[in-house]
Amino acid sequence: MHCAEVLKRLKLLANPMNVEGMARFGINTKNVTYGVSMPELRRLAKEVGKDHDLAQQLWLSGIHEARIVAGLIDEPGLVSEEQMETWVKGFDSWDICDQVCMNLFDKTPFAYEKVVE
Repeated sequence: MHCAEVLKRLKLLANPMNVEGMARFGINTKNVTYGVSMPELRRLAKEVGKDHDLAQQLWLSGIHEARIVAGLIDEPGLVSEEQMETWVKGFDSWDICDQVCMNLFDKTPFAYEKVVE
């Protein structure tokens, strides 16, 4: 699946009422945020499958849900320390931080040394 297709699917799944709820829970919705639920994001990620290059493109989109999907589909063995540093600097909400760390970063070969760092 191509980046444009994933972004289109995310937009089709948009739920403005969820965006309001996300804001109430302290999730940053100032950037483009569609309000797609985690079960829907997980289904989409499963359909897409693991894809390091697509994950990079989705991250660069800056779209809230696309960044979560990026963390779900990236391949831990291909993640570099530089990528981790770049993505961490882009964390603008606790849910993106949690999802990327729990679904990707903790599975990289240097997860524990980065935690200490």
